[in-house]
Parts: sequence; structure tokens; C-alpha cells
Amino acid sequence: MPSMNVCNVLQLGELLMSSLDALANIFGPDQLVTDEHVLEPMLKEWRDRFFGTTTAALFPKNTDDVVRMIQIIAAHGDHIITQGGNTGLVGGQIPRNKREFILSTKKMNKIRKVNPENNSITAEAGTTLHEVQMAAADIDRLFPLSLASEGSCTVGGNLATNAGGTAVLRYGNMRDLCLGLEFVTADGSIHDNLSGLRKDNTGYDLRHLMVGSEGTLGIITAATLKLFAAPRDRQVVMAGLESPSDAVALLSLAQELGQEQLSMFEIMPRIGIEFVTQYIPGRRDPLEAAYPWYVLVEYSGGSKQGALNGLMERLMEEGLERGLIKDAAWAQTEQQAKDLKYLREDFSEAQKHAGARINHDISLPVQLIPQFMEEGAKVVSSVCPDARIVSFGHLGDGNLHYNVSQPIGMDRDAYLALWETMNEKVHDLVVSMGGSISAEHGIGVLKNDELARYKNPADLTMMRAIKQAVDPGNLFAPDRILRA
Repeated sequence: MPSMNVCNVLQLGELLMSSLDALANIFGPDQLVTDEHVLEPMLKEWRDRFFGTTTAALFPKNTDDVVRMIQIIAAHGDHIITQGGNTGLVGGQIPRNKREFILSTKKMNKIRKVNPENNSITAEAGTTLHEVQMAAADIDRLFPLSLASEGSCTVGGNLATNAGGTAVLRYGNMRDLCLGLEFVTADGSIHDNLSGLRKDNTGYDLRHLMVGSEGTLGIITAATLKLFAAPRDRQVVMAGLESPSDAVALLSLAQELGQEQLSMFEIMPRIGIEFVTQYIPGRRDPLEAAYPWYVLVEYSGGSKQGALNGLMERLMEEGLERGLIKDAAWAQTEQQAKDLKYLREDFSEAQKHAGARINHDISLPVQLIPQFMEEGAKVVSSVCPDARIVSFGHLGDGNLHYNVSQPIGMDRDAYLALWETMNEKVHDLVVSMGGSISAEHGIGVLKNDELARYKNPADLTMMRAIKQAVDPGNLFAPDRILRA
């Protein structure tokens, strides 16, 4: 039965209707969509692993709309799946039955406030990451989160999954970049904490509870985010190396020379470079010879253009002297820097063209990554001897995207049938080395069984207690993260 709080705000007639009819009495066709052609792209994950179904998609235009939609759906015992840019990679944003309504934040896309004195920006949940970056640039500030999907992923989704990206080692992930949230809970309450305070010790920090909760505890409607001084100089290099051990050593050297300026340190295997240059038009290998491994390094900051030339030059010189770097391409223009970064950003898209792949989003202590690479290859080979490992990612913060592409000539479905076995073997190794089975993509429906297997039972008990306390009717994202 609906709570008294919900009954108080709904008319008896609305309670006797279905959710769809009750919603249609209030919201027009621009906010309540049942057309299957419009719904179709919202019902599949971009890697084509998850496909769903729903009765309708809801498009609130403001926080009050969100409250009203929540009240109606909760009163009828249906469920809400929040969706931003639909760029999630663990299936949590895809509804799985007719009682799971999509609530899309795309029409809630306003920049509410830009505050250069406080170095903060307040944006609604449906604002794209790129729009936030541009609004920051307009006042000569930087919002540092950077993702390949930044043109379509949204602030709400970034917060719900605690997105990371390429600049985590300097600026932190989305949790670190969030100063305050506005969100709505299952009883229709609006929690408004968008002041942008850096210090507020008034009890539990509900902001941190919501960030990373993947839409299971409420709906994020707006956020106040940190801005930083816009860097006057960026120095970007792609270097060829012999091994992951050399990459870890070069990372240590880069941090010793200029940790405060080091904003990117990505690792990439040769096979990934080959995939990108083969399948993505216009991409080319920046080095004359081929190397087993590559790193993409960026120093940023300084008071003027060229201020960090000396710092990058020292890194290159010492890296060459120590035998860590075999060759390197140093961007001399902004376009050259973008071209080097595109090689890394296009890895996931290129892999789609190389066949089916079994993906892992893991994190490890940085010093153990070379050992993991060696042991991981043995594990993968034990499951599928000819599988092609494409292990790349954010070496600076220990986050690897350990993707395994199908062998050439192997049937796609036969390969994907190995998903669970491959995941179990790889994740067992990760956990045995003190790592995590989910670094930045979340749990969703893809990994909730594995979470139950690997997570501390005491932690799971507390997580279930929080879910029950905040969302007792299981209104939001049922069976995401935690199974009922």
C-alpha cells in the first residue's frame, strides 16, 4: 500500500488508475512518451549487451516534476529507472520490465549558477559534461572531469556512478569534485544542499551517500561542482615503452619531477593502438617504430604557454637515460595534443569493430599492476587460449580497463558464453591482489552477483539497511547493485 504521505498528495481517482493513466492526466506528450520508436534507443546499452522494455519514459522539466512523478509511481507500486545520457556500462540504466518507468533527466539541463569567486558551478542533472566544461571555460575556469563520452554523458549520471576519467590522479573522481547536491527521495522530499560550502560538519554527509549510489537511493536533480584555475600550458607526450614495469617506473619519475602538474598518465598496449589506427578513420601511429606498450602523459598548469616545457623535457631526458622510454612524440600544437589523446579515447569504440569482448573495470595497487598483467595473461589463456587482451587505462590511479577481445575466427556467441567464467577468473585474481572489481563503472546489474561474492558481508548488511531505510518500497532501480 502507498504511504500516508503519498496518499495525502494524490487524489483517490489517481490511486485507482494505472501509473500511466495518472501520469497522463498531468503530463503532456513531451514529458510522457510511449512511442516505441522514441523509446527504442533508450532501451539498449551502447555496447549492445543490455536490452530492455518499459511502459513509458518520463521527462521532467524541473524538480517539482520529479517529485510529482515519484509520488504517482510510488503510489501504484511501480519503479523508476533514472537515465541521463545512457552511457552507463553495467546495465543499471536499462529498464527490464513494464513496471520499470524510465525517468530521463535530459530536459533538466540548465546551468543554474556560475560562481567564479567560489570556484563553483551549479548545474542540473541532465546537463552534459561538455556543457559544464564549456560554461567553466567561459569564466576562465576548468572543470577537470574528462571522459570519452563527455558530449552525451550527464552530470547526474557522472555523480550516480562516481565517474573517474583521465584526470583522477590530480583532481580526484566525481565524488571529490562535488560540493553539494539537490536530490529527491522516495517519499517525495527534496534535499537541497547546493550552497557550495567547502566546510559543513552538520552531521552525516548525505551528498556522499548519493554519489555512487547508481540511482538506487533517490534521483539527483542538480549539483554544485568544483572549478579550478584554467591551465595556461599543457604539455602532452606519447611514449613507447617495453613493459608495464617501465611504465610504473616512469610514473614514479613523473610524480617526483612535478606531481602537482601531472594531470594524466595513461597506459596502452600495442594491440589497442593497432585497433584504433585500423578501425577509426584519421587516426595514425605517432611513432615510427612499434612498441609493446605506450603511455600518454600530460603536465598542465603554469602561468603562461610554454611554462612547463622544461618539466616535460626533464621527464623525457631522464626517462631516456634510464631506458624507460624508447621513443616519444611530443605535441607542439593543441591539435597534435588532441590527436594523441584521441588515440586513447578511441580504444573502446575501436574494440567494437574488432569483435566481441569481455570487459573488466578494475583497480589495483599501482605497484602490483605489472604482476597482474603477467598473471592475468595466464588466467585469460586458461579460459580462452587465443583471446586478445587489451589492457589500458588510468595507470596514475591504478584503474585498468582489462578488456579481452574474441580470438580471430571464433564464433561470437561461443566466445561470449565464456563471460562468467572469464570474469570469475580475472576477478578472483584482482581480489587476491587487494584490488576492486569495479573502479569507475559501477555495479548495476552486470556485477551485482559478483558484488555479493566479493564484498565484505558486514558491508553488504549495512548497504541493505541503508537501502531499506531510504527506499523501503524499493521504488528506485530494483535489483541494481543489491539484489532484493
